[in-house]
Amino acid sequence: MSNLLRTTFLMALLIALFLLVGQLIGGQTGMTIAFLMALGLNFFGYWFSDKIILYTYGARPIRREEAPELWDMVERLAQRAGIPMPKLYVIPSEQPNAFATGRNPRHAAVAVTNGIVRMLNKRELEGVIAHELAHIRNYDILTGTIAATIAGAITYLAQMAYWLPLGRSDERGGNVVAGLLMLILAPIAALLIQMAISRAREFAADADGAKICGDPLALASALRKLEAGAQAMPMDASPATAHLFQVSPFGGMAGGIMSLFSTHPPTAERIRRLEAMAMRGQ
Repeated sequence: MSNLLRTTFLMALLIALFLLVGQLIGGQTGMTIAFLMALGLNFFGYWFSDKIILYTYGARPIRREEAPELWDMVERLAQRAGIPMPKLYVIPSEQPNAFATGRNPRHAAVAVTNGIVRMLNKRELEGVIAHELAHIRNYDILTGTIAATIAGAITYLAQMAYWLPLGRSDERGGNVVAGLLMLILAPIAALLIQMAISRAREFAADADGAKICGDPLALASALRKLEAGAQAMPMDASPATAHLFQVSPFGGMAGGIMSLFSTHPPTAERIRRLEAMAMRGQ
């Protein structure tokens, strides 16, 4: 299944879960209230999250004269990707990492840490930048916002189980056990789907980024270094923004069933797919 088809399927599954939970708990009215609440919160995040995130990590805007080689690299790759040159920021952290943010290609930013500029060679850094530009070109911030809106709405609906008929035993046949199960299981299911969407978009950005820079092995080599660097120097990052980074800023990937709650796919699998692309000559 292609990355685009997988993302489409997961988004449809998330919407179906929202409709099911809404019908069981709140009916049409409950669904509308929960969706509007989640939409309001995420609308604010969609428009202002880039400024908030960059401020949170102390990101500083870079001028061309400060880092001409990096600037020219981003500008060249943005032209290949067919998007405007994004704003460029540097994060004062020694962990090698990077992320892209912004609501669309015309209002986007790429942030790199001091550590990634020092650790990677030019070829590897191009692979990382191309990956981030792929996120921008593919409107992944918008996709993530929509997923978060629906997942948040499901959580609100589940919380309504406490005060709507499904959450209490009364003359309308409410069931406390069913309400508690809905309260616990529905948000977990929504989170699992949301995390699966995030992982699918990472795979897509790897593939598209490799095509933008024309060198899948460059990104594969970079990912090896970034994973090792993140494990050696975990970042004091917010879990709410961890999905934006090239690799998990917390260092190390969850294994077993906990990997289902991870925002990033296993780095080893990302590398394997990139190496397969290189073997196919893509």
